[in-house]
Amino acid sequence: MAFFGLFKKEQKETLDQGLAKTKENVFSKLTRAVAGKSKVDDEVLDNLEEVLVTSDVGVDTTLRIIERIEDRVTRDKYLNTSELNVILREEIAALLAENNETQVSDFDAPLPASPYVIMVVGVNGVGKTTTIGKLAYQFKRAGKSVYLGAADTFRAAAVDQLVIWGERVGVPVIKQKMGSDPASVAYDTLASAKANNADVVIIDTAGRLHNKVNLMNELTKIKNVMQKLIPDAPHEVLLILDGSTGQNAYEQAKQFTKATEVNALAVTKLDGTAKGGVVIGISDQFKIPVKYIGLGEQMTDLQVFDKEEFVRSLFE
Repeated sequence: MAFFGLFKKEQKETLDQGLAKTKENVFSKLTRAVAGKSKVDDEVLDNLEEVLVTSDVGVDTTLRIIERIEDRVTRDKYLNTSELNVILREEIAALLAENNETQVSDFDAPLPASPYVIMVVGVNGVGKTTTIGKLAYQFKRAGKSVYLGAADTFRAAAVDQLVIWGERVGVPVIKQKMGSDPASVAYDTLASAKANNADVVIIDTAGRLHNKVNLMNELTKIKNVMQKLIPDAPHEVLLILDGSTGQNAYEQAKQFTKATEVNALAVTKLDGTAKGGVVIGISDQFKIPVKYIGLGEQMTDLQVFDKEEFVRSLFE
């Protein structure tokens, strides 16, 4: 129990450190927004709208947040500007809770299927392979056996990088020669995982988006081939987004959700950016759960996304 408490404390510290740049950015803008004001009025709300939009929360989500605060001002008649951080925290947390009822889980939670198959998608450069390695580490740390499939067969670097991660974490990586059929790699990975009673299978896929039709066809073929072995695979289609790109992450999410049935998101590289507000907007706009966030380079810096903790860390 003491270890569990210590682990949660470490997670909070990692979250606070990872969001430090975003928090500093938001707070400095909030300070200017309420300068010389004692109550939340129309001018403060206009300034707050600018703060949220320029913090990469996104226009639509910002307008929803402002509307909630306007309702609260109307209801309570008078709100002190010194309470604005608390109000923001409460209203954003409530908004995110309404959008997604998925409960916070963790890597040691029971999985709904065995093996649990995760197909990972995303453009090159967002931290896709690194995230797969960190996921494998976290699942293994939680006592689960993991298999990785190197189905990005168009880039030698992608396969090599995944093999390095597999060696580092101590999990098997199934691969074929360059240019092989990605669906064949996925099939072999599932077959090996089933034969060895693995708990988790994570399949890497090519990070191309220049031709959505080809991408969609390829991902569909991978899914169809996997379903010959496991009828409901993949259980999770995880889209990796680079949080440091801000609004570009929204565009990538739009394109990939059109190309395939994404049902989970991971937002990476939040520790090196002041654009962490993008997590709020993405979670709100796409109605797809942000399941993981990346907060640093260490293998333990990938966390299961906890909406309440995220908002606490940002506005406390």
